[in-house]
Amino acid sequence: MTERASTDAGAADGDRAARRLKARYAAERRFRALGLAAIACSVAALLFLLVTMIGNGMSGFRRTELRVPVDFARAGLRVEPARLGAIDALPALRQAGLSQVLGQAAAASLGPDGAAELDPDAWREVARAIIADPGLLQRRVVLSLPASDNLAAAQRGDGQRRLRPLATRLAAQGKLVRAWDPGFLTRADSTHAQSVGIWGALKGSLLTMAVTMALAFPIGVLAAVYLEEYAPRNRWTDLIEVSISNLAAVPSIIFGLLGLALFVGLFPSWRSAPLIGGMTLALMTMPVIVISARAAIGAVPPSARDAALAIGASRIQVVFHHVLPLAMPGIMTGTIIGMARALGETAPLLMIGMRAFVATPPAGLTAPASVLPVQIFLWSDEIDRGFVERTSAAIIVLLLFLLAMNGLAIHLRNRFEKRL
Repeated sequence: MTERASTDAGAADGDRAARRLKARYAAERRFRALGLAAIACSVAALLFLLVTMIGNGMSGFRRTELRVPVDFARAGLRVEPARLGAIDALPALRQAGLSQVLGQAAAASLGPDGAAELDPDAWREVARAIIADPGLLQRRVVLSLPASDNLAAAQRGDGQRRLRPLATRLAAQGKLVRAWDPGFLTRADSTHAQSVGIWGALKGSLLTMAVTMALAFPIGVLAAVYLEEYAPRNRWTDLIEVSISNLAAVPSIIFGLLGLALFVGLFPSWRSAPLIGGMTLALMTMPVIVISARAAIGAVPPSARDAALAIGASRIQVVFHHVLPLAMPGIMTGTIIGMARALGETAPLLMIGMRAFVATPPAGLTAPASVLPVQIFLWSDEIDRGFVERTSAAIIVLLLFLLAMNGLAIHLRNRFEKRL
């Protein structure tokens, strides 16, 4: 009887163990399914974003152009070659009658109504082409000139009805085309959607990020080294650590107010300059770099420090020859996160005045400039659909810039890892 009871008890225990094992396997399968579902949702959201941006943005790299033959040799446009290399080459060409020559050629080819629909800034593009190749003044060429925003809208079918017959006629004659616009990457902002470009904002972002990186990275890393390796553990150090952690969570517009009060107050003539924008973004990025750098330095094994001290290295040699190289991959990871956040920020730059209309790319760190996020914000606020398309194209440029910047940082991080 006892043996039978023990046998039944053993069988019951075995059944319970089997059920528990089966439940664990089922829970593991559910967890894996949930993980795969989460990854699938993330990939689907990313693909939706990319497809939407690319689908909407590719049209922003195109524009409506009018094909106009111009015989500069017969037009008698005379400009001294020395003037074409001077700073005032554009005004010199306009004074020589370039606008009138283009207007007459457009009227002869397109008719008076078609010539009236040339973009007002078309002469600037022709002037830049002549400056780059003065031989154009001695030839007959067919120019691709931007059409007016109204004619471009009529070609899309959403503009003024009175211009649609004109757009249809010129398109049938091959004089009105929708073509790729490589100049979008080389021009600056404009009041006309057909003439805008992204280079001014892109150059402003490059200069602003350079200032941000030059200030935030060394100061943030040195602050992290001091706090982790040299600072005494007392009440003041704890207060500094809590303050840095709080600064990393402060809304970005607060840093814009700080930059407005501090930097713009000290240098009012540099308002909306990349130098002021970079310093403002450096204040915002620095806490993120300090926190990540401290975590990376703290993760370095104590044996690395002890071994260096044992062979006679000084304290500073231990830090800069052993600890920092080992911590650099983690520091670079935090820097990538901080710089990516800074690149996409708009609020602090709006506060310091980097929303001004800038028709020329910045010549230096103290020249007025805009940046890609602010340019996207300004274009998205326009009513003209042409600016909506340009906004999507600018978003693609911003994403590519972000990928390039992150790719460079990841490459540097991987190089440090290989050295180790």
